[in-house]
This record gives sequence, structure tokens and C-alpha cells, in this order.
Amino acid sequence: MRILITGVCGFVGSRVAQAIQQSHPDWSICGLDNFSRPGSRRNRPSLERLGIDVLEADLRDRELTDKLSPCEWVIDCAANPSVLAGVTTGSSSLDVMEHNLVGTIHLLEYCKTHQAGLILVSTSRVYSASKLAQIPVELQEQRYQPTMQVIHSPSRDESMWAGLTADGINERFSTEPPLSLYGSSKLASELLAMEYASAFDFPLWINRCGVMAGAGQFGKADQGIVAFWIHSWFENAPLKYVGFDGFGHQVRDCLHPGDLSRLIELQVVDEKRTGTPRICNVSGGCSSAFSLRELSDWCEHRWPNRRPRSLSILSDFRTRPYDCPWIVLDSSLAQHTWSWRPEWDREAIWNEIADHAEAHPDWLDQIKG
Repeated sequence: MRILITGVCGFVGSRVAQAIQQSHPDWSICGLDNFSRPGSRRNRPSLERLGIDVLEADLRDRELTDKLSPCEWVIDCAANPSVLAGVTTGSSSLDVMEHNLVGTIHLLEYCKTHQAGLILVSTSRVYSASKLAQIPVELQEQRYQPTMQVIHSPSRDESMWAGLTADGINERFSTEPPLSLYGSSKLASELLAMEYASAFDFPLWINRCGVMAGAGQFGKADQGIVAFWIHSWFENAPLKYVGFDGFGHQVRDCLHPGDLSRLIELQVVDEKRTGTPRICNVSGGCSSAFSLRELSDWCEHRWPNRRPRSLSILSDFRTRPYDCPWIVLDSSLAQHTWSWRPEWDREAIWNEIADHAEAHPDWLDQIKG
């Protein structure tokens, strides 16, 4: 089995590559990365020590995919993953579309040519930002939760709340714009991937992932938030709650790349299944859900003598574009389809990141350049 992984030196790509290579030493894994993400070069030596070939290349280069050797599977982990990309961060809107959509089109041409299966790592941000922001929530202790009347009411408006369950948001939830430029680029990639797979008859799985988190992540405030928060807390760096009530009650779920890797291995092996859904949510679900306030309490308990500078004073009550009070994915379809369940709970993920923070006390500076 020969597998190509794009974005192989990013957090998700590198962890998936390592996990698969260690589980299947007889498989041949190669990867490519354009190293646009600060810190990504740090992952190259550990991959090459495992025998994984790493090519420095950019998927936006149309001629690149014509030069790549044939593979049986492509795992696409390459993306500009910030929901604010092209709107308020350093990248332009065109950059987002070129990275996330044009690059995918070039990969689809590669899969067409070589009849390679494709596993597309997608995101919860393909779901409607406006609908997510309208989910009625109530404050329960230190976090927002959807009001039970919306979830359980027999008279609720299904045109508005289809896909909202007690276990989170399932695949039926609205993907109506606005999503964000990032979310739209990923949704467009999904649609094109399904068209190509149908037209040219190659296997395809699309995994819509929750917030990815684990040790070694290049945490930033707009992406890799769990790693960013824990490392910032340990390093006594400034932190602030942004939006809503300014107290960090907004909620996300989290997913460890090790759990994603196990699912991908199942998908690679079982590509011939008929009637299997092509799109599945992949997340830790409600059991991994957390608010920033809860994460702060956990950090304070782990490191009682440390506290970020001006955590509460710097609270910002302004809600940013595409911010939502509660996003938790219901991954029951993936669990039923693949007999897969996440093994990493949030406590295990946070402890792994905290251990890494203690071993790398200047991590935030190390990954800036």
C-alpha cells in the first residue's frame, strides 16, 4: 500500500503519518508540504526517521501533481485552517481559495489520473455560521448549553433546527452560507470531491472534524486554541476571552489526531463497502466538549502558582465574525458505520499538551519562525 499525505508536516498530517506508519510498517508513506506554517519544519526529521519521504512542494502548483508518483490513497491534510483566514488575519481571501480549493482540485486531478482513493480531512466549519450562532443557549455553570426545549420539543421548526441533537450537530445540519471563507472553501472542496469520485469512480471519504488538539500543535488564538491556551497559561503569556459575555463560556469539542488516524486506517482498508456514507462527522462529541472558562479552571488547578497576565482584565466583549456560542459535533454516524469511537477524552488531551508545555517551556517562541 502506497499512501500520499498532503500537509504532512503540519500538526494533523504529521501525527496521522506517524500513526499509520507505526501501525502498518509494510505500507509506504510519502508526503508533501509547502512549509508555510511556522514551526512545520520541526516535524520533518521525525517523519524521515520513520522512513517517510517528505517532498517540499506546493499543491497550488498545477504541474506538481503531474510529477508525483502513483499512490493508492491520498490523505488530504493540507489547508489554511483558520476560520478568520482571508477576513481579519494575515492571509488574503485569494490565498485561502488557492490553498484550500485550488489545491484540492489539483489533487482530484491526480486521483482521477491514478485511480487513487481520497480521504479529505474537512471541518465542522462547513456548517452554517449564521444558523450555529442562532442556536438558543443558556448558561449552565461555566458553559453554554443549547436549551432543552429546542432539542426535545416535538413542535420545533425542523427547517431551522434539522440536525441539532442532544449529542451535538449531525450531518443534516444546515450548510447554508455564510460559513466563512475557510468553511466555504472546504465545503466547495467536498462537493467537487464527490463529483470527481462519482464521475471517475475512485473511493472517497470525507471526515468533518471538530477542534483538533494534542501535544506539539502550533497553537494560535484563531487555530489550535487548546494548545495555545495551555501553553500561554504555562508561560504566563497574555490571554483574553473574546466575544459573548467576555467570560469564556463558549463551547467546542476536541479531537485527538490519534483517534482520527484510527478511523482513516479503517477507511483505507474498507474502501469497497457499498452503501457507506461518504461524509461523516468525526469528533470527541459531548464528552470532549469544553468552554474556555473550564479550560482555564483546569489550568489553574494544574498550575496553581501560574496565571496569565491580565486574563480577566483583557476580556473583549465584541463578538468576532463567525464566532458561535456552541459547536459540538455528533459523530454517531461514524461510530455506527466504522465501529469506531474516540479513545482520547478531553482530560487525556489536555494532560498531553500540558506535559509538552512543561517539557518545552518556550514553545510559543519556538514556533514563531
